[in-house]
Amino acid sequence: MSEEIKENKELLDKVKELMPSEAGLVKIEYEGPDIAVYVKNVGYVYGEEQIIKTISSSIKKRLIVRSDPSVLTDQDAAAKKILEILPPDAGVTEDNIKFIPEFSQVYIEALKPGLVIGKGGSTLIRIIKETNWVPKVLRIPTMNSDVIKGVRQLIVRESEFRKKFLTSIGKKINQSSLKSEWLKATALGGFREVGRSSLLLETNHSKILIDCGISPEPGIKGMDTSTAENKAFPYLDSANITINDLDAVILTHAHMDHMGFVPYLFKFGYSGPVYCTPPSRDLAALLLYDYTRLVQKAGGNPIYGEKDIKTMLTHMITRDYGEVTNVTDEIKLTYHNAGHILGSGIVHLHIGEGMYNIVDTGDMKYGFTRLFDPADTRYPRIDALFIESTYGGPRDITQDRQQSEVALMDSIKKTVQGGGKVLIPLFAVGRSQEIMLAIENSVSTNPNYKLDVPVYLDGMILEASAIHTAYPEYLKAGLRNRILNNNSPFESEIFEVAKGERSEILDKGPAVILASGGMLNGGASLEYFKAMAEDPKNMIIFVGFNSAGSFGRRIQNGLSETALPGEDGKMNPVKINMQVRTIEGFSGHSDRRQFASFIDHLRPSARKIFTMHGEESKCDDLARFLGSRAHAEARAPMDLDSIRLK
Repeated sequence: MSEEIKENKELLDKVKELMPSEAGLVKIEYEGPDIAVYVKNVGYVYGEEQIIKTISSSIKKRLIVRSDPSVLTDQDAAAKKILEILPPDAGVTEDNIKFIPEFSQVYIEALKPGLVIGKGGSTLIRIIKETNWVPKVLRIPTMNSDVIKGVRQLIVRESEFRKKFLTSIGKKINQSSLKSEWLKATALGGFREVGRSSLLLETNHSKILIDCGISPEPGIKGMDTSTAENKAFPYLDSANITINDLDAVILTHAHMDHMGFVPYLFKFGYSGPVYCTPPSRDLAALLLYDYTRLVQKAGGNPIYGEKDIKTMLTHMITRDYGEVTNVTDEIKLTYHNAGHILGSGIVHLHIGEGMYNIVDTGDMKYGFTRLFDPADTRYPRIDALFIESTYGGPRDITQDRQQSEVALMDSIKKTVQGGGKVLIPLFAVGRSQEIMLAIENSVSTNPNYKLDVPVYLDGMILEASAIHTAYPEYLKAGLRNRILNNNSPFESEIFEVAKGERSEILDKGPAVILASGGMLNGGASLEYFKAMAEDPKNMIIFVGFNSAGSFGRRIQNGLSETALPGEDGKMNPVKINMQVRTIEGFSGHSDRRQFASFIDHLRPSARKIFTMHGEESKCDDLARFLGSRAHAEARAPMDLDSIRLK
């Protein structure tokens, strides 16, 4: 008997030994990084809450207990029983109940999940005992979300495939007891630059990618990936590995510069898992589908299609903050709040039995926002810290947030009183919701800022906001409570959804327009800009990051005239007479002072620091600054650098 098989048998035997005979154990299976146990008496196990905790703690893996299919209640009868058990206020109908026999599981979508769960889980346990189906409760967003509906339907529809996929991944994760002797990190994108973020981590036995994005620069849509000069995509072909050498892809969050290249991996044969938080999965679906639509609308060829996006979604394994998960037999992943966008996670990796610990911040915010708590600063151990540097330069000191909100509202008030319109180009995910909250708070608390003009929402902003309402547990306590109490600020009466032709909005009087397309490289914001640019009464306000080559950065730098495509596709000259203003303080990235505070509060301190995700000078300078402050070895690697960590 090989050592690998012996180890697996010992693990499974341990579960058998610890599972009480009253449970009626039938079989044990690997299910992705988890262990799934099928029993005859599932109600007994869930009724004795310590059983699952004790076994999970002993085997150091998450234990999932399911009913043996032979004891499941008929689906129609089970649905009827569930509706009898649940209080009407839970907002559950028969359409909200979906059975997944492959996992002996029932999805219950509810407006008020707490009523489905019950005090101390009492309602869930009653459902389990009376039907033998184990419920998974999903929150219905307070606003309609086609993306969430689509993703959930896809997961249910592909449950047979996911069962086979998770079983195969589970066997692979648990097949080896070999210990690695070395650890190497290779920068494949996003080092001394912003865009195409990707970091390859390798040991003797494991290969994982942290992020795999595309560049936000203009002109990348439909770009040929074989072009030698192409700077849109990670340097995967230089890593001396094939796609199927990868054990896993770990995503920090759902912005395109961190996950926009992942469907391409599946297009060319990758078949492994993609780890992310639940909100990141839904936001990724939103942005990726939009990407393909924009490319096609512009007459280009997207580098992947909807089929590849769906394949990626079916291979995603979601984890909440604080859950410890084996991504290989020797690498454990834990997500921590990054404070950047919904579901953004700082990645903590424990490699080997105490061999090495890595923290990768992805994009992070260690400062005040209306959406999220600041990034987490406490970790079990940090041998190497990879930290973003977007605003890491010595002059990157943003103004006080309160002053930023005053400046925003004063600019809006002055412009609309002068008969003009205000265009605020925004990333649909993150900055849009932050600005909505800032405007809503100012209007509702300060009579001086009462707006008598509409605030229009255009592009993907509404859909992204709806996804936020499905995951209130990821938001700040005050905002979470407002959503749970049916007082979501995203549905405030001050906001109007842009409907019909944009020309109708433009032909009306003064207004505020929040439009997706934060860097003006495309999307709704660019269409409004074309129509508004030549009127000096109008104003464009930038509140987020514009990369060095973006159209938004050129406007910030004083561009006075340009040529843009019209409806007929021909290039038309456009004079930029509108007022241009940049208001700092709304970014989802840390500034210089916040980086310093993050390092000061980081526990334990990092032994080595590597900067990334920033312009070259900022990566270099922040590395020197943080290294001196933390008394740590620090440097700013370049793309294609390989670093032996152990």
